[in-house]
Amino acid sequence: MSSSPPDGFSVRDATLDDVGAAAAIVRAEEAALRGESDFGEADIVDFWCAANLDDASWVAERDGIPVGFAACLDRGAESLYWITVHPDVRGRGLSSWLLTRGEERAFAARSPSVRLGAIAENAAAQRLLADRGYSKARHYFTMRIDLDHELAQPVWPAGIAVATFRPEDARAVHAVLNESFAEEWGWHALPFEEWREQRLEAPHTDVSLWFLAWEGDEVAGVARCEDKRDGGGWVGAIGVRKQWRGRGIGRALLQHVFAEFRRRGDPHVGLGVDADNPTGATRLYESVGMRVIKEDVIFEKDLT
Repeated sequence: MSSSPPDGFSVRDATLDDVGAAAAIVRAEEAALRGESDFGEADIVDFWCAANLDDASWVAERDGIPVGFAACLDRGAESLYWITVHPDVRGRGLSSWLLTRGEERAFAARSPSVRLGAIAENAAAQRLLADRGYSKARHYFTMRIDLDHELAQPVWPAGIAVATFRPEDARAVHAVLNESFAEEWGWHALPFEEWREQRLEAPHTDVSLWFLAWEGDEVAGVARCEDKRDGGGWVGAIGVRKQWRGRGIGRALLQHVFAEFRRRGDPHVGLGVDADNPTGATRLYESVGMRVIKEDVIFEKDLT
């Protein structure tokens, strides 16, 4: 493939300042495919801030206006790409060119594989990936509960108490989430210092929305939440340690979260979940009133 992008486009290295433009491109794509979109900067800022902006992420422009991007997360030896183009420039070869450039960079970095996602309704993207040797690896759901009706109150198991995050809880939260997600497909445990920088110390982090379920002096479960995501509240991560599972702690944490977001005036609460989650999380979320509203497909290609 030519090292130059398709006619009419220019490509440059992505920067942190591009997060707003990237969010606008995703929002336009989602609106075109799904009829509406609440996607905003808050929904991509974590990925963008953690992406490799040194030599693996690019923004495509037409007449000086961003119309597409490829952003890469390096997770260990793996390359995880987010590639999106504005619907106004579909069919011009830009997606294919960005995909090739990402693959070339991943191969040069000796990544064993490339992963990237596609909106389930984006048939053209899925055909492109299939034609390029990618296979479907996972399906992810976005689930949501509306807060415009009476909510069930949390029932905490005997001996369990909920509390809001304190600075001295940081290592416990980090450990609980790593333990809770250890069996999740694609989970990459960050060292504590890296996690603290990317998550705890991020400018947009609101630790008043981090909740811990305690039994005595041990943390049994954690719900790390965010506001103003996908148009409402968001459960970024919720996990219960193995020895405390099956006691209703996850359910109570979710219901506690719903009540807090309702108190803050949010219209709904959402979260993302692996459709094949090994802990049966999807069933739990449905049981507390959440429903699937979106589906995304993760594709993978072996580079070895």
